[in-house]
Amino acid sequence: MSTLQADVVVLGAGMVGVSVAVHLQKRGMQVVMIDRRHPGEETSYGNGGLVQREAVFPHPFPRSVAELRRIARNRSVDAYYHLSALPGLARPLFAYWRNSEPRRYAEIAAQWITLIATCAGEHQTLAEEAGSTALLRPVGFIRAYNDAATLEADLAKAERARDFGVNSVALTPAKLAEMEPHLSNGFIGALHWTDPYAVNDPHALTLSYAALFERLGGQFAIGDATTLRRNGAGWRVTADDGSVVEAEDAIVALGIWSGGVTRHFGYMPPLFGKRGYHLHFKPRGNAGLTRPVASNGFLLAPMRQGIRLTTGAEFARGAAQPSPVQLARAEPIARSIFPLGDAVEPAPWMGVRPCTPDMLPIIGRIPSQPHLWGAFGHAHQGFTLGPTTGRLLAEMMTGDAPFVDPSPFRADRF
Repeated sequence: MSTLQADVVVLGAGMVGVSVAVHLQKRGMQVVMIDRRHPGEETSYGNGGLVQREAVFPHPFPRSVAELRRIARNRSVDAYYHLSALPGLARPLFAYWRNSEPRRYAEIAAQWITLIATCAGEHQTLAEEAGSTALLRPVGFIRAYNDAATLEADLAKAERARDFGVNSVALTPAKLAEMEPHLSNGFIGALHWTDPYAVNDPHALTLSYAALFERLGGQFAIGDATTLRRNGAGWRVTADDGSVVEAEDAIVALGIWSGGVTRHFGYMPPLFGKRGYHLHFKPRGNAGLTRPVASNGFLLAPMRQGIRLTTGAEFARGAAQPSPVQLARAEPIARSIFPLGDAVEPAPWMGVRPCTPDMLPIIGRIPSQPHLWGAFGHAHQGFTLGPTTGRLLAEMMTGDAPFVDPSPFRADRF
């Protein structure tokens, strides 16, 4: 049995874990990254392919009676729940609801914005070093509307977002048809968020950052993160080939599975999951999309594999079997607004977004555990915030001045 010595072992090879590993390796640390699968094959694989610079307002828990009634009926496209999951979700969802109170939400959003404001630049920097800038397409995305009230509300939100450096353009039906001629003409208007990058192969972008990590001298191994154990003042973890990695510091960047590791060391973060699904379709004829289009509670995104139809949030127990109800509801609507052909895959992909009750990620030291760090809980924005998180945590660990105030994201707030 061989033993590999490292300065840091990073547990998790999604966009967040890979980005943390790259930034530490760039700063002269010897890093080994461990995951049960190859880089980018879990939740980072199945996103909408957006680096969401416009997402300055985190997703709040609905507070209007009308919205709560709509969701409670459990018939919508954007949200779906399993009744069996609700007892286990009661505490985190109640805390989520409380944190969405307008005054508290404004405080949280101000902290969240410090991360989001950096996301495009941090991705650009890593992509330049990785040689993958072609994957970052500066075309933004469009949200198209069927009803005037929702359009007016989002136009007002877009105006508020301008105060945080976010750009957008309101589109008439004619302008929407000019920009995306293969969409149906039933929309009353649209909003073009111009700042986000659209990525037509999110997995390839994650792999490019992982390849950069290895070119810098980092190492990757398939292994089980739950084998993490104390090794004197440091840590050890066992790879699938039987080799052992020993390191002074360990970083947990396992998304929704992070609590399953940290609980062995006395820290149980109040994570809860929002499941999401996607399925690719071939477009009919010469139809295509220039950029992702959101509408009716789903997203249509042009990918290398085809047009990706993605869903909103599903609340289910961790062990529950996939239940792509939202895809079934979304597909006929999607077909009515864009000429989708046959499905590319035989079954939908499913992933789980790791959420916290205060809508902020956990970035920093794990309480009462020297040399144990966390980087998880990014909800819908792990793909967006991976490079930002990687730089911030690397600066904290190496003693550099953090480029973003890390205090709102400390683990001991829970």
